[in-house]
Amino acid sequence: MGDPSGGHSGDGGLAAIGRTPLVRLEHVVPDGAAEVWVKVEGGNPTGSYKDRMAVSVLTAAVERGEVSPGDTVVEYTGGSTGTALAFVAGVLGLGFTAVFSDAFSDSKRQAMEAFGATVLVEPSGDGTITTRLLERMRERALALADAPGAFYADQFGSSDVPRGYHPMGAEIAAQLGGAPDVLCMAVGTGGALMGTLAGIRASGVDPALVAVEPAEAALLTTGVPGAHRVEGVAVTTNPPFLDRSALREVRTIEQDRAFEMCRTLARTEGVFGGGSTGLNVCAAIDEAVALGPGHRVVTVACDTGLKYLGGHIYS
Repeated sequence: MGDPSGGHSGDGGLAAIGRTPLVRLEHVVPDGAAEVWVKVEGGNPTGSYKDRMAVSVLTAAVERGEVSPGDTVVEYTGGSTGTALAFVAGVLGLGFTAVFSDAFSDSKRQAMEAFGATVLVEPSGDGTITTRLLERMRERALALADAPGAFYADQFGSSDVPRGYHPMGAEIAAQLGGAPDVLCMAVGTGGALMGTLAGIRASGVDPALVAVEPAEAALLTTGVPGAHRVEGVAVTTNPPFLDRSALREVRTIEQDRAFEMCRTLARTEGVFGGGSTGLNVCAAIDEAVALGPGHRVVTVACDTGLKYLGGHIYS
């Protein structure tokens, strides 16, 4: 599927996936703190690290004969996963139907449709992301996946999801030229966090692992659901790919602090991302302050801020 550097040797635009830059933050990290490095994933074809997951899931399904050209992939999504699946599906000759919601950025709906997806919108009621909304979206997607010629991508169950992020971990280890002390990342399914860790470990290093979540929906630390506006994270109390025994800790960050960090990063560091990126960087800075000089913390700018220009973060 993917080559060790993160690229894909297959069809068309799939070759553009991966090999993204790793940059050190210079202006937002306080003096006396550890170094903070950010893997900038907005350069992937759909502007998100979810391209890595999508190419892993769909190419593996094609290779196993689980889906064939002309079939339709189905998934419920906040948009980044859906856009990535629509992109990869199109290259592989597959259709794609997304169950989406108006709680997510409308630019993501537009992006999915630009790649040829059929997008079905589940109303949120108040514009916030809740566990009940996600349950309704899932139920609708599963019903669609029962149709003949349909294939459920299963972003919450497929072992090909974390496998898709192994190259990102390998890239980080190679680009850093040594071991990061901490890998710090927000959790949705846990696939990106655990897959990246596995890729770093395969390079012979073993950083401490810190999971991140919004304080408004601190599912990992309290188990109590809450409405929030950080897209793509805090979706379940039991993220299917998260190995809690591998975590050193879970950090909670207030969403408004994360959104402000998004704006600061764009203006001072030239790193342009969405809410999960702000969450990641806030937590990484907190880790860096706790560790002090002589250490390195790595996190991820999950996607490009262009996906969020129509929403609340940059308005």
